[in-house]
Amino acid sequence: MHDLAIMWDWAAFAVRWLHVVTAIAWIGSSFYFVALDLGLQKAPHLPPGAHGEEWQVHGGGFYHIQKYLVAPENMPDRLIWFKWESYATWLSGAALLMIVYWVGGELYLIDAGKADLELWQGIVISAASLCIGWLIYDRLCKSGLGAWPTMLMLLLFVLLVAMGWGYNQIFTGRATMLHLGAFTATIMTANVFFIIIPNQRIVVADLQAGRVPDAKYGRIAKLRSTHNNYLTLPVVFLMLSNHYPLAFATEYNWIIAALIFLMGVTIRHFFNTMHAGGGLPWWTWAVTALLFLGIMWLSTTAMMRDSPETSDSTPLTASQQVFAQAEGFQDVASIVPGRCAMCHAREPFFEGIRWAPKNILLETEADIARAARQIYLHAGVSRAMPPANVSFMEDPERAVIVAWYHGATR
Repeated sequence: MHDLAIMWDWAAFAVRWLHVVTAIAWIGSSFYFVALDLGLQKAPHLPPGAHGEEWQVHGGGFYHIQKYLVAPENMPDRLIWFKWESYATWLSGAALLMIVYWVGGELYLIDAGKADLELWQGIVISAASLCIGWLIYDRLCKSGLGAWPTMLMLLLFVLLVAMGWGYNQIFTGRATMLHLGAFTATIMTANVFFIIIPNQRIVVADLQAGRVPDAKYGRIAKLRSTHNNYLTLPVVFLMLSNHYPLAFATEYNWIIAALIFLMGVTIRHFFNTMHAGGGLPWWTWAVTALLFLGIMWLSTTAMMRDSPETSDSTPLTASQQVFAQAEGFQDVASIVPGRCAMCHAREPFFEGIRWAPKNILLETEADIARAARQIYLHAGVSRAMPPANVSFMEDPERAVIVAWYHGATR
């Protein structure tokens, strides 16, 4: 049974790898088509219905691209759909969320200092919340606000900030930032699945039937695609934030997330304006820098006790008690603090470390019982910890950790 931890860790790694690869494909194609769309040029020789064209060079060849605002006169023999990148990114991300924050929920999901919830309740909130954003956002887009894109974007920003604050009332800092990213990514993928692709299918069906397609379907899809364009960079930040306590383990993590959404707007505005031939609005980088300085300041104003392992008074769960009562635990409890607590402490004293990496604490017996799986994987099975073996953990000590974990999971 002890091999289950290794299998789960490799499963998480494989799914994370898949998630990153598919996200690169989705973001790459998305940014490419936005830049292409903004750079289209009018030309006198364009065929009927064509909006613009662009010549590009890449990989030693020339590409001649034309865009039709609605559809060409005749259906082409071969039509490539850009949708699977989005679907695969969301599905792999959902799987990763389940592995890390549902299966590993005792450590990473619920903050007992914020909400007295059972793990299953946290999982239900986690799953249900991802759908709420899409339902609200979709209703807003289909209302009269669709004709007021700026107001719609402001309301979307308010929705995202409110969700960030709400997540932070229940979840750990890591889970707050990750779920806000998943919440946003769900809106983006739902835009593709429920709006952009179905609208394009309607246009294709009309074309195949000899009908003139309605231009409104393209306008609706374009609005959703524009929203996705401005949300992409904040989602990437939120997905990376769980590696940096300065981003997630602060009292103002939800405000940091809000400022990141604003940075996504300023950065994309620069590139969108440039690609559209509107010049180089360098002021956007000044605003971006000021926002980032604000984030840095917020991250150091106060650190919060982010997850259950930060408080030694929080009772151990049943599974954690198994590790605390297993044979060899006292030996491990005498090894780990001496080798690891110089960094993984409430007040680290290792030079250059101000907060425990990933907010994992290893000072007390309760801390060690809570982090049993991480200790086993990072200091027992592998030599990831201590980094560069700076505290000189010896092989017999690692063997003690492995024997203790195996005994507890036998």
